[in-house]
Amino acid sequence: MIDQNTNLLVVSAHAADFVWRGGGTIAKYIKHGANVSLVILSYGVRGESNDLWNIEGQTVENVKKIRRQEIEQAAEHLGIRQMEIWDYEDYHMKITDERMERMVCKIRETAPHHILTHGFKDAFNPDHETVGKFVFDASVLSTSNGVRIDGYPTAKQARLFGFEPHQSEISDFKPDVIIDITETYEQKEAAMNCFKAQKHLIEYYGAKAKLRGNHARRVSGNNQYQYAEAFSRCFPYVGGEFN
Repeated sequence: MIDQNTNLLVVSAHAADFVWRGGGTIAKYIKHGANVSLVILSYGVRGESNDLWNIEGQTVENVKKIRRQEIEQAAEHLGIRQMEIWDYEDYHMKITDERMERMVCKIRETAPHHILTHGFKDAFNPDHETVGKFVFDASVLSTSNGVRIDGYPTAKQARLFGFEPHQSEISDFKPDVIIDITETYEQKEAAMNCFKAQKHLIEYYGAKAKLRGNHARRVSGNNQYQYAEAFSRCFPYVGGEFN
């Protein structure tokens, strides 16, 4: 059940990852009252803004400005209010001890029940793999009483879910969880259309949402499911009954 007692932390490696791969789910959680916090680790200047670099005289600072505008517009469509951009360099992202501690603090601060980020395997994007492991490691450290950080008490273990990678089959991705996003797909579509720096992905992820919607109908038998997003899960489902 999603309600005001649900905390969701989303960690996106680059400017638009959270929209392509989880925008409908994020909007759904917000719509149903959950507390959603978003951390964007980089603007994707080096590796995910190719179209912008075709403009003569382009600069790093101008690319960041454009990508920030896109992020803010997309976040508005999804209803995101709690957002941070850490502005790390991408391609290839490096994780230092300082950055690890910062993420541990963020997890402890937000006390998430669920963390949504990148999975451990992405055939063509090592940043995504780096961030998947980064967030996993930080989540483990966040639960240890021996990892002492003043002002940040130990967190409980969150459930970790990985975005579907862009090249699903090549990355050996198989959905562990499929989330119906029919009620928020229009918000996702509006958010995707904000990212003019990666226009080629808008149609691709629209088609992907329809494909996963088809899978959702077939697996569940619920014909109301039209659009969906798929995720991997890091830990097994635990409960008193099948669910």
